[in-house]
Amino acid sequence: MSHDYIAMTFAMSVGGQVTLPVYAILLWVTVGNGLRFGPRYLVAATAAALLALATTTFFNSFWRGYPYVVGTLMITAILVPSYIYVLLNRVHKAYNAALEANLAKSRFLAQASHDLRQPIHAISLFIACLRDARLGQEEQQMVDNIDRSLQSVSRLFQSLLDISTLDSGKISEQPEDVSIGEILNDIKQQNSEAAQWAGVKLKLVATHKFVRVDPSLLTTMIQNIVSNALKYAPGGPVLIGCRKRSGKLSIEIHDRGPGIASEHLPHLFEEFYQVRERGDKDTEGVGLGLSIVRRLSNIMGLEVSLRSEEDKGTTVIIDGLEIVSPPTQAPKIPNSKPVSMLDGLRVLLVEDDTNVLLATGILLEKWGCIVQQEEVLPEGKDVTCDLIITDFDLGAKTTGSDCINYFRSKNGRNIPAIIVTGHDENRVRDDVGDPEIPILSKPIRPAELRSTILALRLKLQRQTVKTVPSLQ
Repeated sequence: MSHDYIAMTFAMSVGGQVTLPVYAILLWVTVGNGLRFGPRYLVAATAAALLALATTTFFNSFWRGYPYVVGTLMITAILVPSYIYVLLNRVHKAYNAALEANLAKSRFLAQASHDLRQPIHAISLFIACLRDARLGQEEQQMVDNIDRSLQSVSRLFQSLLDISTLDSGKISEQPEDVSIGEILNDIKQQNSEAAQWAGVKLKLVATHKFVRVDPSLLTTMIQNIVSNALKYAPGGPVLIGCRKRSGKLSIEIHDRGPGIASEHLPHLFEEFYQVRERGDKDTEGVGLGLSIVRRLSNIMGLEVSLRSEEDKGTTVIIDGLEIVSPPTQAPKIPNSKPVSMLDGLRVLLVEDDTNVLLATGILLEKWGCIVQQEEVLPEGKDVTCDLIITDFDLGAKTTGSDCINYFRSKNGRNIPAIIVTGHDENRVRDDVGDPEIPILSKPIRPAELRSTILALRLKLQRQTVKTVPSLQ
């Protein structure tokens, strides 16, 4: 700004009437600084413009000879920026109001999602208990219908929680070297039941590639795309596979659904946009899936594209995954009876919600665990356990990380632990500060909880084997 005004002042001072049009540039620079940098810079620029006009008048005889012209130019240099100043203040007030409304919406969505996840989580666990209750065929079908409806609600709240977390700006990428085949296989397993309900044959092309990516964010992206395929392309096959392009790996999800008309394609990644035609049946969801996919891809530096033809199907491509070399695999410990590994496992279960506590306890006992159930941190009690499963919010200003640290310190050993929460995983991870503690988001599928417990026990067994000295 200093260089601009010094140069223009010099030009007008020494140039006389020939350089009088420089005033237009002076006015343009003054208004431009205000629009670019805000009201305070506009005030400073206006003061600099008036100083430039006064200096020019003092040194230039031509300007001194037309005092009324100089007065008009000065009044213009005050009135135009003043009007712009008023408009900028109004724009800033409107922007701040919109920002506050957006933050309020995000807070509401996050709180509503968290509160509603508690009963959904409990219902999901009770359903898992009912499946093992030797029900008749008719009753089992009713349980399946309840589970199907529950998963629809669960996916809706997952979308709401994802979008509110993205709005908060707290999501950051945490890349690591992972097997893309394992991620895709897990997604296939998680959606096998939903695919069966939709009459979809879910196919996966196996791959042994490893990529450097945030597995949690990538899983969310693929899960949203697959869920859309199951919703909008029922009754046909859905294919998930990978291709290598220009040294990078891309993930492709193909369906054989009715396709999407060309006029809808530019809007598919907008929030709350849904393809609706006259006479279409209602479809679950609120139109957030692809918006979440696009925003997560921007965070991870990936590219997402979609192509579709009516009556032929739709393809979604996630491109730009960095291929890495497979890590060195540690030798696996043979295990002939993985199903019985939970027999006799002593579990301390801490959960402040009575229904969730009861449902989780019943499920763990069905798996063969010995469970001690507590609604609050059991300070002062003698607790001997092999695993701690705790909610994150325990009341009385106590968190799951406090609970884990308390019993680890009391027992003098690093007891394996799992934290279950309805909050954003990254926020909880920052509070826990231990990457070895799995964090599971409510509502949890029983298979996910069981596999996490098994993984922790296998890891503990490996560590135990390594510490035992070999016999010579």
